[in-house]
Amino acid sequence: MSHPSLRLAEITPDNVVTACGVKVREDQNRFVAPVERSLAEAYAARGTAWPRLVMDGDEAVGFVMANFQPEEREPDFRCGIWRLNIAEGGQGRGYGRFAVQAVCEEARRRGNDRVTVMWVPGEGGPEDFYLRLGFRPTGRVLGGETVGEMLLR
Repeated sequence: MSHPSLRLAEITPDNVVTACGVKVREDQNRFVAPVERSLAEAYAARGTAWPRLVMDGDEAVGFVMANFQPEEREPDFRCGIWRLNIAEGGQGRGYGRFAVQAVCEEARRRGNDRVTVMWVPGEGGPEDFYLRLGFRPTGRVLGGETVGEMLLR
């Protein structure tokens, strides 16, 4: 499915309220933090966090936040997806796949050859989604979350 109208938008004072309006399905709240918390974390890590709105034309359909910190001692935190929130009404339309692919493109542009993601295991969680995209569990669990990786070669 092609989405020529999809793009990522930097979070600005003009769209921060729109970003905070991106809400996942209620049953998914246990798997991903709300955008508000992500933006607070992005502010605290503003040198490395990369928060973006997922836009379909003029409509905000999701939020993704990556982190690029090549000097980090912990390899799993050097280049990774911290959050992916696709709005309840937009799920199943390819927006999440687009967001992950866009992060991978940015990672390559920055010279990275590996992207990580962490997910909370459980029925209804994002594990199957990440596995379908090519992430593989590393065997590590951090803070109760499974660490997955995708090699970008």
